[in-house]
Amino acid sequence: MIKFGTDGWRAIISDEFTFANVGKVARAIALYLINHKLNKKPLIIGYDPRFLADKFAEEVSKVMEDAGINVYLTERDTPTPVVAWEVKDKKAAGAVMLTASHNPAEYCGIKFIPDYAGPADEATTSEIQENSNKDLVLPMAAKKGKVERFEPRQRYMKYIESFVDTALIRKAKLKVAYDSMHGAGRGYLDKILQNFGCRVEAIHSQRDVLFGGKNAEPSDENLGELKTMVPELSADVGLANDGDADRFGVVDEKGVFMNANQILSLVFEYLVSEKKYTGSVVRSVATTHLIDRVAARHKIKVHETPVGFKHIAKIMMQEDVIIGGEESGGFSIKGHIPEKDGILADLLIVEMLAKRKMPLSEIWEELIKTTGEVYTKRINLKLEEKEKQEFMKRLRDETPQELAQAKVVKVNKMDGVKMILSDGSWVLARPSGTEPLVRIYAESDKEQKLAVIL
Repeated sequence: MIKFGTDGWRAIISDEFTFANVGKVARAIALYLINHKLNKKPLIIGYDPRFLADKFAEEVSKVMEDAGINVYLTERDTPTPVVAWEVKDKKAAGAVMLTASHNPAEYCGIKFIPDYAGPADEATTSEIQENSNKDLVLPMAAKKGKVERFEPRQRYMKYIESFVDTALIRKAKLKVAYDSMHGAGRGYLDKILQNFGCRVEAIHSQRDVLFGGKNAEPSDENLGELKTMVPELSADVGLANDGDADRFGVVDEKGVFMNANQILSLVFEYLVSEKKYTGSVVRSVATTHLIDRVAARHKIKVHETPVGFKHIAKIMMQEDVIIGGEESGGFSIKGHIPEKDGILADLLIVEMLAKRKMPLSEIWEELIKTTGEVYTKRINLKLEEKEKQEFMKRLRDETPQELAQAKVVKVNKMDGVKMILSDGSWVLARPSGTEPLVRIYAESDKEQKLAVIL
């Protein structure tokens, strides 16, 4: 059965992710466009650098062509945020992105991005999933659709300039180390930074369908080379993106990895203090409460959502939101599309360094002097589907009343089970929507306490 997770359908190539099944999903998307009277507008199709992703994208194009839907198909592997932005730029019906994001190399995936250029909501996903599991025969098109290849890089690069102070960055002449992780971000972030006058040293800048033998996830354990490289080059910062460049990774000038919780808090504070952004802030249930501390200082409303950027995007489309983010590295800001953009996140870090004229480690120290220390950690429990369900049912039914010698004062079952302790620490257990895992998240103001919780 084809089953959509938090962000589209992902499966192992040649096991479940086959040309036949991709064709089924493509026909379901085509039917969605026809039924919702969107088939007269063009559809954007993009793909990441994974094995056969380009060929799967061509398969989707053929289905759309036969259904009478015009297609813009990217010339090369392209970042998801760029494909999403092109929906707005070309006033398209939506986009289909062939990507498994940060999943291991043996996976591929497919996601539908609706006409608002953000993640598909539950109703849209359910409709497409239901029809993906049927033997559909599409209505006969009066005329075949047209497939046109295009390269969106220059237009996106020009557009993204509007969110950063390019003159400030040019004046700073920063040295940046960049790891695209063999992903779609290569030729995007590095070129943008060079255009802004930065001295860029890039690694892993070639397509590799195995991503160098690592997950294309910009995590602490996967960015060892970047962490070594930054102090060796005396670079101001190290930046990275995942396989489809919708997530970010940051290494400070000392070669120390900074997690997404830290970066989201820093950029949020910077947007409010220096760029004078107004509005609310949105974070997922698994994201740091340091954001709440920054928000409290500035009297800003905080929204908490289930995990999955589609929930954050929904609020971003309803009201003025300064920043929406999640601990896995998903991020967007006011005025941009309601979709994760790791390229923009990295650019705002560079602007912040240029503006503050301080090393990143010192900017972080300045923040926690005002908010207090915070330590976060995530671990993964590998469990098959049945084991995942049993584990979560037991936790929901028998939620502990005490943990790490502290009382559980609040239980949040919005997404998984989140236990908030009397000292402000918290722990969350939730099943992954894309992998055979239960993720355990925890946060405390003391590192020793965090170790006890986990």
